[in-house]
Amino acid sequence: MTLRFHTLDVFTTQPFGGNPLAVVFGGDTLTAVQMQRIAREFNLSETVFVLAPTLPQALHRVRIFTPGRELPFAGHPTVGAACLLAELGLAPKGADVSFVLEEGVGPVPVRVRCTPGEPMYAELSVAKLPEYGPAPDVGAVAAVLGLEPGELGSGAEAPRAVSCGVPFVLVPLRAPELLAAVDFDAAGARQRFAGAWASSFYVYARGYEGELRARMFATDMGIAEDPATGSAAAALAGALASEADRDGTHAWTLHQGVEMGRPSVLHIAADRVGGQVSAVRVGGHSVLIADGTFGAA
Repeated sequence: MTLRFHTLDVFTTQPFGGNPLAVVFGGDTLTAVQMQRIAREFNLSETVFVLAPTLPQALHRVRIFTPGRELPFAGHPTVGAACLLAELGLAPKGADVSFVLEEGVGPVPVRVRCTPGEPMYAELSVAKLPEYGPAPDVGAVAAVLGLEPGELGSGAEAPRAVSCGVPFVLVPLRAPELLAAVDFDAAGARQRFAGAWASSFYVYARGYEGELRARMFATDMGIAEDPATGSAAAALAGALASEADRDGTHAWTLHQGVEMGRPSVLHIAADRVGGQVSAVRVGGHSVLIADGTFGAA
């Protein structure tokens, strides 16, 4: 069997920035075990397989694998795959088109915008609205991050576990400078958070004029650190809007991957009506890097 693949850098307008992604076509007969092996071979944060849909409203079905396991939903594979499908003519044509991708979490609406002279831009709307899990132990969180408990928290925000399809421990820091001081203890995280509702860590701090900065650590997914994490950014947008003091649309520009030398820019937003979050969106650009074929037994 010969499979076609493309690689992209997602959440960036520049090659060799953002979060690398592999997109594989022609794998409808592959087993989950085979897909996992291919994902380990690419060894990127995620590899996505574009398949025939099973839902009538979906344009394509996608399955998403980290080097360690399959995910029901992830942001940079969704954004990157949507941009690539539009670029290859495998999505409705137009400068501003919308369609649905079928993922493990359910149908995920996406919107792709093509501006002449710029890389493709896609925005997803989450299939699952924010859900809170048990509050994590602040001391344990600080220990695995190599920080002091007093360095965690920002105003009324404290570490909390939130999911928009994939659970994360959202960890606010008192100052953006502390992001560079994080010294993540992967073994300690596996020991202290084994069996926890959320065991991946999205550490963030507020910058200037609403800007956010973040880092993500997920050894449970086989990812030491991720340059850009749309599912975590969605959880953060949902949490911040849930905890806001007003209804309306809340939006932020989020920078991730800076400490890794792969700067990424994510545009996140959430709508709140009657005190409840009604929608969460994550968007960003993608740059096509390479394409090719390989054989899969």
